[in-house]
Amino acid sequence: MSLPPKKLYIKTYGCQMNVYDTERMIDVMTHEGYEVTDAPDDADLVILNTCHIREKAAEKVYSDIGRLRVMKEKQAKKAEASGRESKKSILAVGGCVAQAEGAEIQRRAPTVDMVFGPQTYHRLPEMTDQADKIKQTGARPRIVDTDLVVSEKFESLSKKGIARKKTAFLTVQEGCDKFCTYCVVPYTRGGEFSRSFEDVMKDARKLNEAGVLEVTLLGQNVNAYHGMSRENEEWSLARLIRHLADVTDFKRIRYTTSHPHDMTDELIAIHGEVAQCMPYLHLPVQSGSDKIVKAMNRHHTIASYMKIVESIRAVRPDIALSGDFIVGFPGETDADFQATMKLVREVDYAQAYSFMYSERPGTPAAGWEAQVEEHVKSERLAELQEELNRQQRAFNDKSVGKVMSVLLERTGKQDTHLVGRSPYMQAVHVDVGDKEAAESYFGQMVDMKIMSAGPRSLKGEFAT
Repeated sequence: MSLPPKKLYIKTYGCQMNVYDTERMIDVMTHEGYEVTDAPDDADLVILNTCHIREKAAEKVYSDIGRLRVMKEKQAKKAEASGRESKKSILAVGGCVAQAEGAEIQRRAPTVDMVFGPQTYHRLPEMTDQADKIKQTGARPRIVDTDLVVSEKFESLSKKGIARKKTAFLTVQEGCDKFCTYCVVPYTRGGEFSRSFEDVMKDARKLNEAGVLEVTLLGQNVNAYHGMSRENEEWSLARLIRHLADVTDFKRIRYTTSHPHDMTDELIAIHGEVAQCMPYLHLPVQSGSDKIVKAMNRHHTIASYMKIVESIRAVRPDIALSGDFIVGFPGETDADFQATMKLVREVDYAQAYSFMYSERPGTPAAGWEAQVEEHVKSERLAELQEELNRQQRAFNDKSVGKVMSVLLERTGKQDTHLVGRSPYMQAVHVDVGDKEAAESYFGQMVDMKIMSAGPRSLKGEFAT
């Protein structure tokens, strides 16, 4: 008689790279006989896949650890009252908070059994087996693995299978050498690492065989990709995209996150020459003030950024741009902030992400004296977001009446509803009419006429 499969629960925080990491953790543990569950109280292995970019990231993790501890204590009491043995589930903290604060997590949260960084989750089976054996003795596991050897991770992951899906992330580059003065990525993900051309293509072929229609190439600084081939030939991101378009069945190719410093003419050109390259580019600028971007160590100027915008719109006039903004960076004056507002109005973004500056421990800017007062940061953020929201709504409104190709990738709130993505990354909702029809259209690429627009999404009908 075979044992029932073990259950895996993962909570994912933060960026798309973490989403990718979660997907690969699932791939790894599925091969070990685990099944994914949406209920942490039902799981044998609970993983918090953490992000260290946003303010109070660590505090949110500790809060979740506290809730899970209380849940486990209640389970143990119920099991004891009923005479059953309590489930010896494993609680793990992974990702960037784990990398940055591994020792602190062990000190503050003794209920955590495993701590592992973003470059070590390929060793989850070994860590989990070790934790299981320790728990069987009645002791508490104290496993920590925060190595930063990136190549070993990808070599291991490439040997695993991939579940069938229609959209997927494919990491081609990790880490960053830019050392922006507000950013923890170089410390939690390590320096820039580009995967070899053959390794990338091995995973690309797996995704293609799994039925993926849309692939997003990922990297902390993805357009700095410079993977080498066995023939010691360097592959740029632009060359890689052209090759993927030629040799795979991917209908859509995206890439994120880009750095303006590495936005080459070759990469700009593919948006006008490669049909599979989507008319959408996430290009963070962070501030519209040259003084501030220099203090951020961003390696670009406002003039160079605007030249990229002009160039890419010349080759692809319908391209949608999104960006990242930080307000209240140390030393930011009213004039600096108004320079950001001026840039935002000139570029006219389809989407954007904006945040108040928050001190990240270990980064240079955290120790600077010229910190901006919280109420000033809050007022500036509100003004910026009002304009960005207006621009996004205006972009969505312009979509009404157009026919777009939409990849229906998930179910909606009702069983007759599906949600897809337009080429411009807009969420598109459609009522298919009945549950059976919705199931038949799931995962399909269809032409849809956009009937109405909201601030965050569109509603469409089948064009034919």
